[in-house]
Amino acid sequence: MAAAVQSPIQRLLQRLTSPFRAFSAARRGLVALALAGCLLLGACSETPGGLSGNYVEDTVTVADTLLATIALTADDPERAEAEATAKGLINAYVARYRPRSQVNGLSSFTTMQTALNSLAGHYANYPNRPVPDALRDRLSKELQKAETGAVRGV
Repeated sequence: MAAAVQSPIQRLLQRLTSPFRAFSAARRGLVALALAGCLLLGACSETPGGLSGNYVEDTVTVADTLLATIALTADDPERAEAEATAKGLINAYVARYRPRSQVNGLSSFTTMQTALNSLAGHYANYPNRPVPDALRDRLSKELQKAETGAVRGV
């Protein structure tokens, strides 16, 4: 008698899984394989943050984007979107190039990383405030220096 009594959870699980019992094991395997293939192709199709994988091009692109972002005024309607894009670029750039020993020893990378850490720290601690003038000036100098250094190969 105890075996015939089902808990509400068992009944719910039985109702949820009953439509899938109609599929044969081969069909379920084929669906799982197709899903795995789609996930792999989607994961490999694009580099994170829209970066190209070329250190010099990515440094110039990120520096230019960040310079344009910090130049926006406090009342600019596109500032919030630009800052969100900047945060994503910062994370993608650091995640891509920090582990690479052939890049992370360059002075241009060190300068770029200093600027990125400063800007990311400001965005994390003061999310609703514009970048202060002193920080903006320092970031501008560091980003331009990193961009020039990356183009030169140092």
